[in-house]
Amino acid sequence: MPTVLVTGANRGIGLEYCQQLTQRGDQVIAVCRNSSSELEGLGVRIEAGLELTTEADLAELRRRLDGLPLDWLILNAGILETNSLDDLDTDSIRRQFEVNALAPLRMVAALLPQLHRGSKLALMTSRMGSIDDNTSGGSYGYRMSKVALNMAGRSLALDLRPRGIAVAILHPGFVSTRMVNFNPQGISAEQAVRGLLARIDALSLETSGTFWHANGEVLPW
Repeated sequence: MPTVLVTGANRGIGLEYCQQLTQRGDQVIAVCRNSSSELEGLGVRIEAGLELTTEADLAELRRRLDGLPLDWLILNAGILETNSLDDLDTDSIRRQFEVNALAPLRMVAALLPQLHRGSKLALMTSRMGSIDDNTSGGSYGYRMSKVALNMAGRSLALDLRPRGIAVAILHPGFVSTRMVNFNPQGISAEQAVRGLLARIDALSLETSGTFWHANGEVLPW
């Protein structure tokens, strides 16, 4: 059974990943800043108290894992803050870059020795990181950080191919979670994660570096 590390695991899509992976018998390592009663109820291994934008906490995570081989790395943690042209908050934009784009890249670099030929890396991005698909503007920090994450994913797919590690760049759809104030127009986290897991299950070196919707649609850059 695969060993899967999930970041941002205490709620929303990350929590649902942990639940569905556990239900199918995978070994889950749930990484988060703060745990939750829902996560603790799953009986998974929880590594809490970690801020993955800092070198110290990345080093602490490596210490806790102690060289444990990882089959899947699902980098799900992210933040969404609104930035309009009329109310441009550059501190917010920098913060979103740190969390949404730079932290996942640093995670891969930190845990690379624990990945192996056949491991899979899943980056949770957004359709809002598609330049071609941007028809509404705004959301500067979130959009820009997800474009950066998409580019990182594409480069990682190329750099990790010789090591036999495949990379999926994944948009979950519009999901009704706390991040969007549980908007009733969104799909459930359960539905989104079913699709996301199908994409990761089917991922291969031949399809590595593809930007997918959870429903299987290939998205434009």
